[in-house]
Amino acid sequence: MCASASGAEPETDMNVVRDANGATMHGVTKVKATIVGIDPATRTVTLKTASGKVIELEVTSEARNFDQLALGDVVTAQYRESLTLSLVGKKTQASRSEQDTAERAPRGAKPGGELGREVTIVADVIAVDAHTKIVTLRGPRGEVVDLHVQDPERLKHVKKGDQVKAVYTEALAISVEPAATK
Repeated sequence: MCASASGAEPETDMNVVRDANGATMHGVTKVKATIVGIDPATRTVTLKTASGKVIELEVTSEARNFDQLALGDVVTAQYRESLTLSLVGKKTQASRSEQDTAERAPRGAKPGGELGREVTIVADVIAVDAHTKIVTLRGPRGEVVDLHVQDPERLKHVKKGDQVKAVYTEALAISVEPAATK
């Protein structure tokens, strides 16, 4: 499904885990809405949230089983992301790798699936500003990124010339539950 579901009363849960070498931030945002309209000719689904907000989504042709959708079905979209940052022990060459994943609903089932990707970057620390709590990194393609470091104690352990490894993952899962029978 594609389109923006922003403003659809998302529930968000975020947490941070720190250890001696770095930190990992995890976040999950979940949105639920009920199907109140279906237009097979345009592959458009109209959703309504619990608060009454109406969202119209176009379901792309890559989504299987459009004909399995029914009025009253509940659509759940869940977006997960995490970022892990850690110091690299031995200096290596800056690098970047990316891996995509995709899983679709089986034929005949309700539409749904999950898309995801994981990006791993090893970057050089080119500046540390303790006053503004900013660490500036140069990535493998020469790109420069400023990271704001909340914890001043962690900032004390990072210096120009160090390397950091960042692993960023994100995934979007969509599932459809049949309408409740009365």
